Amino acid sequence: MVFTDSLAAYLAEVILSHLALTGVFLLATLAAVRWYIRDSYKVDGFSQKHVVITGCDSGFGNLLAKQLDRKGFQVMAACLTEKGAADLAAAASPRLKTFLLDVTDSTSIRKAVESVSREVGERGLWGLVNNAGRSTPIGPTEWMKLEDFTKVLDVNLIGVIDVTLQFLPLIKKARGRVVNVASILGRLSLTGGGYCLSKWGVEAFSDSLRRNMQHFGINVSIIEPGFFKTNVTRVDLIDADLRRLWSHLPQDVKDSYGATYLDEYMKAQTFSMGLLCSPDISKVTRCMEHALTARFPRTRYAAGWDAKLFWIPLSYLPSFVADFIVNVILPSPKQNM
Repeated sequence: MVFTDSLAAYLAEVILSHLALTGVFLLATLAAVRWYIRDSYKVDGFSQKHVVITGCDSGFGNLLAKQLDRKGFQVMAACLTEKGAADLAAAASPRLKTFLLDVTDSTSIRKAVESVSREVGERGLWGLVNNAGRSTPIGPTEWMKLEDFTKVLDVNLIGVIDVTLQFLPLIKKARGRVVNVASILGRLSLTGGGYCLSKWGVEAFSDSLRRNMQHFGINVSIIEPGFFKTNVTRVDLIDADLRRLWSHLPQDVKDSYGATYLDEYMKAQTFSMGLLCSPDISKVTRCMEHALTARFPRTRYAAGWDAKLFWIPLSYLPSFVADFIVNVILPSPKQNM
């Protein structure tokens, strides 16, 4: 009798635990389906919506401009060079407009705002995509001077802030969107120079802007790409700048790294970039497009499987794990303690 009672109690416990697990699974499934459906809702009236994109000479900005143009958006693509503007205009519909913009020059930004304001009228500006950026100088921190940091910060962070603040009244009119391009290096500082600093700054600026402007119906999204083949990751440009930095170092600093360190560093960088960089930049522009077209845009978009499955999870682990990975990838200086 005691055995029967124990068996019955055990069976009841198993059944109830399975019911609980089944219930949890069903709830998780329903939540995932609801999220997917909600995530798929789109805004309408693309042809009445104006979007400004910076950094459209090449890369993400160039592809996004063409992508949105095909969707019927009124795209205003900002390029740094006349050639970039002309090439983009030739590859798009007559609806797409290009203009020259230097995001480090407040006067250039002000003129752009005045031009866009005349174009959008009372509708306001639906979307601003802060995509313009640069990576070099990038490398060991000790090799840098202050101006090496400011060259990057002026474009990647101060430029983003200046462009956003000047366009904000037009975005407020339309209750529109701001899309800021950060990076997984805005979560993990894997190298020295201004790039990681600037992307951490973009993350912080975007978070504060989102919290401030949500009361006015403005959505702010952050794009966090992994490694992709663009001008920002061109190894020849990065290597040329590393040689410049090395050539200006005092001899005692060079001696502390060793005569072969520069070559070993560049080889390691070429290998890792070749391994990590994806040529499919549409993975990034699809995230940007969703941030502009979704009725409920996400706060953050991890672009690329390396970002989703490796870099962002790594950013939540103890720092010594990331330190170990960097030490495996890059060579150690001669005077390694």
